[in-house]
Amino acid sequence: MASTPLEPPAQAGLVPGDRPRQLRRVLGLAALVMFGLSYMAPVTVFTTFGTVTQITDGHLAAAYVVALATMFFTALSYARISGVIPAAGSAYSYTTQTFGGHLGFVTGWTLMLDYLFLPMINFLLVGLYLNSAFPAVPGWVFSLVSVVVVLAFIALGVKFVGKFSGVIVAMAVAIIVVFIALAVSYLSGNPAPSVLAPFETGSGGVGPIFAGAAVLALSFLGFDAVSTLSEDARDAQRNIPRAIVITTVLGGVIFIAVAWAGGLVFPDWHAFGSLDTAGIELIEKVGGPVLSAIFIAVFVAGCIGSAMTSQVSVSRIIYAMGRDGLLPRAFGKLHPRFGTPVLAAVSVSVVSLLSLVLSLEIAATMISFGALFAFSMVNLSVVKYFIWDRKGRTPRDLLIHLVLPLIGFALTIWLWTSLAPTSFTVGVCWMVVGVIFLAVRTKGFRQAPPKLTFE
Repeated sequence: MASTPLEPPAQAGLVPGDRPRQLRRVLGLAALVMFGLSYMAPVTVFTTFGTVTQITDGHLAAAYVVALATMFFTALSYARISGVIPAAGSAYSYTTQTFGGHLGFVTGWTLMLDYLFLPMINFLLVGLYLNSAFPAVPGWVFSLVSVVVVLAFIALGVKFVGKFSGVIVAMAVAIIVVFIALAVSYLSGNPAPSVLAPFETGSGGVGPIFAGAAVLALSFLGFDAVSTLSEDARDAQRNIPRAIVITTVLGGVIFIAVAWAGGLVFPDWHAFGSLDTAGIELIEKVGGPVLSAIFIAVFVAGCIGSAMTSQVSVSRIIYAMGRDGLLPRAFGKLHPRFGTPVLAAVSVSVVSLLSLVLSLEIAATMISFGALFAFSMVNLSVVKYFIWDRKGRTPRDLLIHLVLPLIGFALTIWLWTSLAPTSFTVGVCWMVVGVIFLAVRTKGFRQAPPKLTFE
């Protein structure tokens, strides 16, 4: 595989009859950062509050600090590599261009695990949170209904959810601000024994902290979305890398602030009625039932919107793979009336039915498995491209393109191997299936690997 970067899309003169090939560059640095934060969905800090607090024995804030440190180094690598490989596909494209198609395919195949599980975790959360509001109805009923409703909308081609995403994100941010303000007010009348307690490691040492940070990797999944806006950004070569790093840091600071405040307000995680919906109990403790009801409504609406958009994305990926012959051709067919990849959407919905039986912790760690592997490959891609291929040997090159990415790689691998044994085993088995599939399709790795489509 050649080591030179991909050529950017043509943006110069047009052939008569062609459509414009250049998007309007209207996004400045601030807009890019807001897009990244919106994609990260700051309210997700409440999603795994209880489960990760249990894993870390009450030191969630410390786990977020470790996760942010890891993601900061990885964000630096994303910033560097996105400037020289401006291609869709994120980690898949970066790995393919630097290490070749075979390792790139394995990276993309592992990322597919994330795409398949992302809709499912939203359906799981809908069931958990609505069951907390209506305990007489089992959570799996809400999950099943949401799976069917979302599938129906996708099959019909309805796209209205995107119009409300901005409102949902704004309300989520408002809830976070209100929560922190109320938490500070609560602590003024009920002072905590130590304001630094949530940042301590506890009797278990750093092991539980890294295990919790490994799960929290899913909270940072959206920061690399900024790299897809290269053709929409003003001064993209400068603003895109900056936005990636700023988004990561700001998102991490928000997560840490909420985790710190929550750890002081609710220091004994054993007192949670349900770890899966601990975020609701936390909100209700400082804001009462009214704020809790508003939070549930906003959270469920966000989950439905996220489930729909993520399921649309992965169904299109499956459709493209079926159309290209990577999967059975039936997946690559559109419905004759609605023009949507119905079979691909149904297959994603079938996977999403796992939300009826899986726990939130297992679902979260499965997503983190694919994300952490992809992040590690991005760090290595920087080393391969700048140090190995371009022979960068100056002190600056060695620091920026070798030392910092290797620190990011070491941290992501540490978190990766800190995941729950069950999730790690399932993830490795998924990778092995991908390698076997690749070996068969390439006749023992002797032919060019098939290409995955992540656009």
